[in-house]
Amino acid sequence: MKTTQSKDGTTLAYDVYGSGPALIYITGASCHRSFKPIVRDAKIFATEFTVYNYDRRGRGDSGNTLPYTIEREIEDIEAMIDTAGGKAYLYGHSSGAVIALEAALRLGNKVQKVTMYDAPYVRDEKEKAEYKQLSQKIHKLLDNEKNAEAMLTFLEGIGMPKVFVLLLPLFPGWGTTKALAPTLAYDITLTQDMPPVERATQISIPTQIIVGEKSPASINDVGHQLTKAIPNAKFVQLAKQDHMVNGKKLLPILSTFFK
Repeated sequence: MKTTQSKDGTTLAYDVYGSGPALIYITGASCHRSFKPIVRDAKIFATEFTVYNYDRRGRGDSGNTLPYTIEREIEDIEAMIDTAGGKAYLYGHSSGAVIALEAALRLGNKVQKVTMYDAPYVRDEKEKAEYKQLSQKIHKLLDNEKNAEAMLTFLEGIGMPKVFVLLLPLFPGWGTTKALAPTLAYDITLTQDMPPVERATQISIPTQIIVGEKSPASINDVGHQLTKAIPNAKFVQLAKQDHMVNGKKLLPILSTFFK
């Protein structure tokens, strides 16, 4: 484990894998850098890139300076880019894709290219209202320190199969996952609105938007909205993949676009 500091003094923990161009891996909700699927994908990407796999603030071994804002997450990305040598590619998965988009808007030429996978903004006003109801449930549970229930409610609310949600507490690593529950409030903040299509027109960095063929229809719709808004954005629908994308299927697409 290595560490660096963000602008507000928050410690960011990270691991480095591989060699080649620098790639910052931005994970989604309920994930941390030591989560087995994250480590697996980071090592797959490391066959062609130097992968910086970091714990977002509030997760794993990173700090959690409050209050939370999206600006602090962007400062974290900038700190990671500076650690990587001052320029890097960004790959953001799920809510991490939202952070990647904001970094593309705010960090200038420090970001060389951006790939977003399954950016989970709400697609319309109806979905926004439904997500607000879920958000209120999560915040109430977190306020009452019911972290396990908050995590399970969130995962079921975003579409994870109910049988899997019921079995999740029996899996190894559930204690670590449960401990991440307070950061759900951060991911909700990132994803509670519709895609910022007007602001996205200002992105000048080469951008690739990937969605899984089997991912929810709403995520595919959001992908098309962003592709239409971002100048010269490349859109890819990855065959036979859902939200939990296979890193081996993703790597050739990342490599072709970034390199």
